Amino acid sequence: MSKNLIYLAILALLGFSIYFFIFRKTDNPYGAKEAGFTVKDTAAVYKIFIATNDNESITAERKNGVWMLSTNDKALPSMVDLILSTVYNQEALYPVTKNAYDVAIKNLAAEGIKVELYDKNSKKITVFYVGGTSANGSGTNMLIEGAKMPYVVQTPGFTGDLRARFSTKMSDWKDRTVFNIAADDIKSISVQYVEKPINSFVISKTGDKYAVVGDPAVTTAVGEMNANRAKVYMNYFTRVNCEGYLNGIPTMDSVIKMTQKMSTIDIETVKGAKEHADIYWMPLNKRSKNKLMGDDVVPDTYDADRMYAVINNNKDTVLIQTQTFFKILRKSYEFYQKDVPRPQQQEGVPKNVLIHKNR
Repeated sequence: MSKNLIYLAILALLGFSIYFFIFRKTDNPYGAKEAGFTVKDTAAVYKIFIATNDNESITAERKNGVWMLSTNDKALPSMVDLILSTVYNQEALYPVTKNAYDVAIKNLAAEGIKVELYDKNSKKITVFYVGGTSANGSGTNMLIEGAKMPYVVQTPGFTGDLRARFSTKMSDWKDRTVFNIAADDIKSISVQYVEKPINSFVISKTGDKYAVVGDPAVTTAVGEMNANRAKVYMNYFTRVNCEGYLNGIPTMDSVIKMTQKMSTIDIETVKGAKEHADIYWMPLNKRSKNKLMGDDVVPDTYDADRMYAVINNNKDTVLIQTQTFFKILRKSYEFYQKDVPRPQQQEGVPKNVLIHKNR
């Protein structure tokens, strides 16, 4: 027992010595400054700048509580959170070994990603470079600006490359919101179908009154307008997101020109702001789940899970999910049908929500 205690004491002393001399001792050339990759006060970060050696860069800045990109687009909140959580948790494991030093330095010089963080007064909080994976694969080589020694850096509980988190691709950073308008802020919504205009409609609200205008052959012929359905429908335009951006794909413009437009969606707010989206079918491809099995809603020549949309004044082409947008792409006559109570109503779910069956 006494020998075990002696061994434990020696190990503890050794561990403390390594920590003291590498990370704490201020006169050590590879001390705390050169190993200071952790930013604990992420609330103080107001600007993020990330750049690669091939002149690709991203600038995100917090303005009035909202993170904005230099392109004047909103930044994707999850991407900002990823960067801030990474710099909060990342820590130096140990200096790059002597044998790996030359390779690490050359890699940082050739392919290093520069990361700059600033506070609200545009004062630099930290600047560091992100290199490749360490020689043993346990972490990522990083170098503090002005330092001589790169370190192997990692976040607790994660073994691998952190480099991918510091993306400079606009498609990774740009907010994926297509629509995010509260029901009370909507004045009117127009959904127009190219192939089947008989299903098109315009829904408007004046005070507490709703009006739905469509082809009389399939609206008033069905019955009286269902104001409750119109009211519920107005709530479907909050937090409507796309799956991702397709900007920059060389053939995308040609694909859109050759693809059948399915519908258009126009929204006007009570303040007069307008939003527009063009919805296109996605041609059937090798990943389409309905390639071997048909779908009751989507024509057999199109993908059943995804569609294209052109948004932001024709600036962006995005990938959208049918599961999300079929809730919006209703038929005119549905607003003139009577509600059918559900046999089993789940708690917290409105009794008369619109149920999509067939397009």
